[in-house]
Amino acid sequence: MTDDEGGRFAQAVGAPEDTALTRLFELADMATPMAIRVAATLRLADLIASGADTPTELAARAGVDGGALARVLRHLAEHGVLAEPEPGHFALTDLARLLHDSHPAGLRSWLDLDGAIGRSDMAVAYMLDCVRSGEPGYASMFGRAYWDDLNANPALRASFDNLMAAQLAGDGAEIVAAYDWARAAQVVDVGGGDGTLLVQILSACPNVHGTLVEQEAALARARQNLADHGLTSRCDVVACSFFDPLPSGGDIYLLSGVLHDWHDKAAGQILLRCAQAAQPSGHVMIAERPVGQASDASTSTAMDLRMLITLGGRERTLEDYRSLATEAGLVMVDAIPAGSRHLLKCVPMAV
Repeated sequence: MTDDEGGRFAQAVGAPEDTALTRLFELADMATPMAIRVAATLRLADLIASGADTPTELAARAGVDGGALARVLRHLAEHGVLAEPEPGHFALTDLARLLHDSHPAGLRSWLDLDGAIGRSDMAVAYMLDCVRSGEPGYASMFGRAYWDDLNANPALRASFDNLMAAQLAGDGAEIVAAYDWARAAQVVDVGGGDGTLLVQILSACPNVHGTLVEQEAALARARQNLADHGLTSRCDVVACSFFDPLPSGGDIYLLSGVLHDWHDKAAGQILLRCAQAAQPSGHVMIAERPVGQASDASTSTAMDLRMLITLGGRERTLEDYRSLATEAGLVMVDAIPAGSRHLLKCVPMAV
C-alpha cells in the first residue's frame, strides 16, 4: 500500500491521514515485497541494464506476459525501486541496481523465487498454521519437508549450496582468523555442505587434516571442491547424518550454521553426537550468530521467524547455546567474535 493508498484508507474510516493506521497498512503490504522478488527472479535489473526498457521488450526476453509485467513495473516505479523517466520506459534506480546478478552483495539470488531460499520464504503464507501448530509451514505449502525437498530436487540443492558457499566465502576469512585452527591435527566439519569453510581452514593451515561429514546429496560437489583446491589427500569425506554416530578422534568438531536450523531437541542430539565423538580430548566449535550480539535486532527476529516457518529451527542467545551444550555434556568455555558470527568453544565436561 502506498502512502496515498494508506491515507485514503485512513480517511475512509474517519482517521487522520498521518496515523499509526496508515503506517500499519504500509507494513502489512504484501504486493511490494513480492513484486521485488518477481523482479529478482526474472532478472529485470540485468535485462534493463542490457537495453530493454519497455514492458514488451522485457516480457519477451523474460518469457512472461507483457500486460502482467507492465503492472509489476509500474508498481515498482511507484515505490522507487525502478524509475519511469518517460511513460512506458523503465530505468534502474540505486535500489534496482542491487538486484543485478553481478552485484557483489548477491541479493538477487537470495530473493529468487525459483531458488532454495526465495522459494522457502513463500512458506511465510503459512505462518498462522505454524503458530497454531508449532510445526514448520514449508511442508504444508510444498508437500514435503525442506531438506527432503532439496534432496529430491538437484536444482534446488545446487541453489542452496551456492548460497551457503557464497556466504561462507565472505565469512570464512574472519572465522579462520578468529581462532588458531593450526593447533588441531584433525578438524571435523559436521554438516559442512560443499566444504567451503573447511577448504579455507585447511588452506590456511597446511598441517591440519580434515574430515567433512555430510549427506550423500552434497558430497559430489564437496569432493570436486576439495579436488579443485588440491586437498583430496588431506580431507576425508564421510556420508553420514549428524544424528548418527560421527567419526571419532577429531580435535575439533565444527558446526557452522547448523544448529539454528533445528528445534532444541534435535539441536541437542546433534551436539551430543559431537560431544561423544570428541571424547576425551577434543572439543566442539559452534559458529553461529547469537541473538543479542549483533546491532540489528530486526534481522534477528525476521530470521527467527524464517527458521520457525521453514525448518522449525530458531535463533538463540549465548545462554541458549550454553544450555544446549550443558545438556549434551559440554561446557562453553569461550565465545569468540568472528565477523558476523561467534565461535562458541565447548569442551566435554570433566568426569
